[in-house]
Amino acid sequence: MDRGEELGVAKFLLGVNYWPRRSAMYMWQRFDLGEIREDLARMRELGLQAVRFFLSWEAFQPQADLIDRAALGRLDGLLDAVAGAGLRAIPTFFTGHMSGVNWLPEWTLDSAMPHGRFRTYCAGAERPYGIGDMYVGPLLVAQRLQVRTVGERCRDHPAIYAWDLGNEFSNLREPRTPADAAQWSETLAHDLLETSGIACSAGTHGEDITFDRNIRPSSLCRPFAFATMHGYSVYSAFARGRLDSGVVPFLCRVMQSCAGTPVLFSEFGNPTCPPGAVRPGASSFACLSEDEMAVYGYAVLDALQRQGALGGLWWCWADYAGEITDLAPFDRAPHELTFGIVRGDGSEKPVARMLARFAREERGVTALPPPILDEPTYFAGLPGAVESAYRAYLETDG
Repeated sequence: MDRGEELGVAKFLLGVNYWPRRSAMYMWQRFDLGEIREDLARMRELGLQAVRFFLSWEAFQPQADLIDRAALGRLDGLLDAVAGAGLRAIPTFFTGHMSGVNWLPEWTLDSAMPHGRFRTYCAGAERPYGIGDMYVGPLLVAQRLQVRTVGERCRDHPAIYAWDLGNEFSNLREPRTPADAAQWSETLAHDLLETSGIACSAGTHGEDITFDRNIRPSSLCRPFAFATMHGYSVYSAFARGRLDSGVVPFLCRVMQSCAGTPVLFSEFGNPTCPPGAVRPGASSFACLSEDEMAVYGYAVLDALQRQGALGGLWWCWADYAGEITDLAPFDRAPHELTFGIVRGDGSEKPVARMLARFAREERGVTALPPPILDEPTYFAGLPGAVESAYRAYLETDG
């Protein structure tokens, strides 16, 4: 069976996004393969099938023309561990944006571009600049070096389900035009397929389709095996509340309609309320109690599966351990500490048991439903088109 046929296998893919709880975004510097193997074994015991993880851009490409050999060796070990656990991997390039911080090699920065909404970290220090234009020119050349080097090294690796070109990459920098975004995806997807024999997608998120960020799913996703989407009720201005389980399946339907292709919902979840703050308004951020999270998660997965999604990946594996809470991004974003299905001490939350229950149902992928909107008309009406489209979706599908 070739990769294209495999991606068409009609089993709903259930998994998680992964950083280790003791090292989080510092995994590649503090690499502990023993901890990783333990985590992967536990994922498998829960019945999960896939794990999405992230290639730190700075760790893998410290210079534009240099791919770090030690990082490649660690990637080998991680992929072999995924295969050994009986899981499938979705490695994500050019990370890049993660949990409210843009983690970047210094050579990617543009001194004429302030960092903007998200702070930039290079070599453990905050920098005032943002990234240069990553969709064209020298930065695209450098990205091609990374994907071709990694692709050749990992050719036909049995653990890899598909590649991911970036985690919410538009949060690094928006493309100048939709054509630039399309050329970026076409170039890198071709390089990965040629070198690795494995297809890819890219980590688009809710703001890519609720605002006009010069991304059009129809052209961006043309070379992909499938489209992806990320979405969170607590981050969505159009949500009916923090418990709104319609947000994620709606974003999936919009992406299906615009891209014209199946969608893997590769990130969804919400932060867990800290102890003693399990009601609306009792925390400094919107959150769900542990019990609420399990109910919410099951409703989302059920809706995704019923409307033709390829699968759903929870964000994320673990709450993070206390010893890293003073590091970025947690120093300014404490809610990022509590999205996990296991707590910081490693014990399981109710959402972990919910995922195990859903896995036991062994659901298949259903047929793609008809589009709910027309891409050109929808984007021409943004941002106002979102709320009207959501209301229409709830009336017919919600």
